[in-house]
Amino acid sequence: MDHEHCSKERSASLDLLLRFQRLLVSKLYPGDCVGQVPNTYSPDLLGVGSLLKKYTALLCTHIGDILPVATSIASTSHRHFAEVSRVVDGDLTGILLPELVVSVVLLLSKNAGLMQEAGAIPLLAGLLEHLDRFNHLAPGKERDDNEDLAWPGIMGSFFTGQSCRNNEEVTLIRKADLENHNKDGGFWTVIDGKVYDIKDFQTQSLTGSSIL
Repeated sequence: MDHEHCSKERSASLDLLLRFQRLLVSKLYPGDCVGQVPNTYSPDLLGVGSLLKKYTALLCTHIGDILPVATSIASTSHRHFAEVSRVVDGDLTGILLPELVVSVVLLLSKNAGLMQEAGAIPLLAGLLEHLDRFNHLAPGKERDDNEDLAWPGIMGSFFTGQSCRNNEEVTLIRKADLENHNKDGGFWTVIDGKVYDIKDFQTQSLTGSSIL
């Protein structure tokens, strides 16, 4: 019901753009051609990729104009931020952009070579600074950031480390100790000179052990 209500509130042109965007993505989705050799894409597929790039460029230009103005108004107060967020949520920024980003990430995971050829990703990356400035105005941002980082090994040491540092001597771990611990199945890593145990996070991570 919520979806139908939102759909009725959207303009016909916005619905048409959303359908067009989904059509582009569906044409680029590899289907049975997952194993296609790079640089052997059909002219039709490259044409759709070029069309996606042009579409993304136009969308990013619009959003790049809207977001600085939205940020300027939203920075006045929390009330202004709430009102501006509501407006942006119903604009291209809130309707087309989130789905486009997810779709591009999906296409990238399925066919990275074709997406490199299409060249839409750098255009989206250009919006990151604008989006980051706007999101930093959100009430409760610090709390949300802390919750996002609250996996074992980081936040525990972050909150307890400051109070314990004055009372306890800092434990020094040699490189050999770290290597031996990891050989025995542990997962210690060094970040800015501090040793973190990220063994518990390893099971939750989608990136794989090598990247961690």
